[in-house]
Amino acid sequence: MGDLGLLQVLPVLFWVALGLLGLGFCVAVSVRRTPHTCYALYALSLIAMLHATPPLLYGEMRYSWAWKHVAVVDAMLRHDGDVPNAGGFDIYNQWPGFFQLNVLIVRATGLESPLGYAMWAQVLANVLLLIPLLLIYRSVTSDRRLIWLAAFVYYSCSWVGQDYFAPQAFTFLLFVSAIALVVRRLPSSRLRDRDASRRAWPPGRLTLLLVIEAAIASSHQLTPLMLITALLLLSLPRRNRRVTLPALTGAVVLTVAWDATVARRYVSENLDSFVEALTRPEANLWSGLSRLADAAPSQVMVSWIDRGLSGGVFLLAALALIAHKWTRRTPLPLLVLFPLPLVLVNAYGGEMVFRAYMFALPAAAFLVAALLLPSTRRVLARMTVVYVVLLAMLGSLVFGYYSKEAMNRFSAGEVAATRYVTTSTPADSLIVSVTFAAPGLETGYDRHERAEITQESTSAKRLLEKNPLAGLEPILGRAGDRPAYVLLNRAQYADVHLNGEMPPGFVERLESDLSASPAFTAVFRNADAVVYRFDAPMAGGRR
Repeated sequence: MGDLGLLQVLPVLFWVALGLLGLGFCVAVSVRRTPHTCYALYALSLIAMLHATPPLLYGEMRYSWAWKHVAVVDAMLRHDGDVPNAGGFDIYNQWPGFFQLNVLIVRATGLESPLGYAMWAQVLANVLLLIPLLLIYRSVTSDRRLIWLAAFVYYSCSWVGQDYFAPQAFTFLLFVSAIALVVRRLPSSRLRDRDASRRAWPPGRLTLLLVIEAAIASSHQLTPLMLITALLLLSLPRRNRRVTLPALTGAVVLTVAWDATVARRYVSENLDSFVEALTRPEANLWSGLSRLADAAPSQVMVSWIDRGLSGGVFLLAALALIAHKWTRRTPLPLLVLFPLPLVLVNAYGGEMVFRAYMFALPAAAFLVAALLLPSTRRVLARMTVVYVVLLAMLGSLVFGYYSKEAMNRFSAGEVAATRYVTTSTPADSLIVSVTFAAPGLETGYDRHERAEITQESTSAKRLLEKNPLAGLEPILGRAGDRPAYVLLNRAQYADVHLNGEMPPGFVERLESDLSASPAFTAVFRNADAVVYRFDAPMAGGRR
């Protein structure tokens, strides 16, 4: 794979099949008698093509963050709860819900690790997400064509890629489920129970909603705030408050209680930065849109395609509100707008604008579908337009979803090298890598120290750029008398090339210098990775 990842290697037949799938779906939508089962098969087929293709092609799990989360589950399994001396990973002790759930799954199934099923997390997450999406859409309309077109549009535009084995994917599924439960009971819902006029929440359903809110509050930092903001906006119309206020109260109480007790340390340590971010709305908004200066030209192009897709979705959603007055009487406009306040108050590491798109997309997709759905007249002409729009969406989606596979995909050789350096080296060793793109570097993170070159200070990186070995010396000096190792693998080369956090050719220069230096010994090597042990004494006789 080159600069555009899977886009350059998938066969023509894949793209033909994707186009035929979209065409078949459009034909199905043009026929009013198409059954739900047929629509479901189209939606599941789209999910399979987009999300099952990578795990079917690869022998190992993609995404370094997914490997990191597997390592956290492993550590909690070994320590039977919180991980002691976790250092920077202590945040997972403070929001452990997702990880403890997987600890229970691993123990109940007798597996050694969640790794076996984690590589299929994207497929499972998207299949499960279809259920609350359909419930939301059915609460708004009885038109099966509109319901399923909205679902198809959603999966054709969901490019953000936060659906892998992670707390965000888990809590996003819970968020959409909670919103579905609330929307179903709003006065505007066509699915309200007969007792809705007498009581807003039956005890059983309110209990289920509170359990979902508790799981969200205990598993992720951002999603509880998204849920509170969404419920707050849904409470603006007075007619909704009998339903939304109990849900909002539960979300606020559970989130505040969790943040004030279990997560108190993290909240107190970062309170100043939270307050400071409130005064910089413009910087928060642009933080995620201005990080392209050093990226490869291919990634700059991909970023603009993603932005174009996102902007197009919101533009079409706005046009739907103008063209169809009935959509304004639904809760969907509020569910599109609710993430905006959070974009203005916090940058979330430069990712808030993308997370906002992700949370707004379920509602925006329905509005887009409402705009595109043909009436009884001129069905053929309108479905041609729908097909072209869907092809444009899918074409943009695959750029955002597949273009970084050169760094997101890991080979068996890379997994073997990382396993060696994390399990076969002495405890308390220092493990140095150039970037985070290595599968399972955090395995045993409570037993090793990690250093990542791209996370070093600007002055340290300048020294590394000038002379890799001289710049590496202060980093290795942190090991003192402990063993130190340097891991280089194919994905790190791709990461540096695509994201530009170090100058072009830096990893090649570093490996050339390491292989030529008598101070380093290659203790593990294969076609995709190499591990060097640092053998030379530092100044003053320290290693």
